[in-house]
Amino acid sequence: MIYTLTLNPSVDYIVKLDSSVCMGELNRSSSDTKFPGGKGINVSRVLNRMGVKSKALGFVGGFTGAYIEKYLHHEEIETSFVHVEEDTRINIKLKTNVETEINAKGPAISEQHFQALKTKVASLGADDVLVLAGSIPSSLPESTYEDLVKICSENGAEFVVDAEGELLKTVLSYKPLLIKPNHHELGDLFGTALSTTEDVIPYARKLIDMGAKNVIVSLAGNGAVFVNEKSVYISTVPKGKVKSSVGAGDSMVAGFLAKHAVSKDLIKSFQYSVAAGSATAFSLDLCTKEHVDELLSYVQVNPLSTESR
Repeated sequence: MIYTLTLNPSVDYIVKLDSSVCMGELNRSSSDTKFPGGKGINVSRVLNRMGVKSKALGFVGGFTGAYIEKYLHHEEIETSFVHVEEDTRINIKLKTNVETEINAKGPAISEQHFQALKTKVASLGADDVLVLAGSIPSSLPESTYEDLVKICSENGAEFVVDAEGELLKTVLSYKPLLIKPNHHELGDLFGTALSTTEDVIPYARKLIDMGAKNVIVSLAGNGAVFVNEKSVYISTVPKGKVKSSVGAGDSMVAGFLAKHAVSKDLIKSFQYSVAAGSATAFSLDLCTKEHVDELLSYVQVNPLSTESR
């Protein structure tokens, strides 16, 4: 089974104004909506839309945590959250002529809470995959991801990591099934600027040398690159109007896992990943299976190199 982990989920409150915000005055919204936020939760929601079951893990608390659980259960997504004392955070997305975000800190996570999460992760075995996505709350140790993937490695569970910088570096030696940096994140990891597929490939190969089994690097409108120990593939992306980049990377992870769960074909999984990310980028919400299937034929995947290294 696929498990997704969101250490610091949120209720995302999107508020739209028809005019600019007037500081110090009363402002009235033209519309608003709210839904569960967090990269792992996004992966679970997209997997569910693709007909693949998953279970959402993480920390929730208070009335906002209860809202997240109720929302996911309404979508028939299983949850196994650790409950904490303080409220799950509310993140405000203010949409006017420009977009402004106010992200809250989130609840404190105690050592007891962390141990409870470790116990849940320790129950995963060889037939399971854990998706670790997003940042680590300040109340948890910096070694949190490494602690959790070490448990997976010891128990034979696969894991996927969608994180940046040192968080990503520390887990590579445990051989993640997949990592998915974009070209900016990959460049930051190695202290350089990357903009083309030719730029990206040698650094993606370095991640393979450091332990990753499969690497997808997204380059927004310039396509994506898939690299493993034996092969390099380059994909095009469909043409369309980008409405929101929020959740596109999470959708790529979900698309890969959804196809990999039924086919085990890495290249078809890569193609589906790119289609899923594009479908979300072209929408105001997370992608639907129907939209992904529509875009799939526009994602052309070609081998660059298939020689053994």
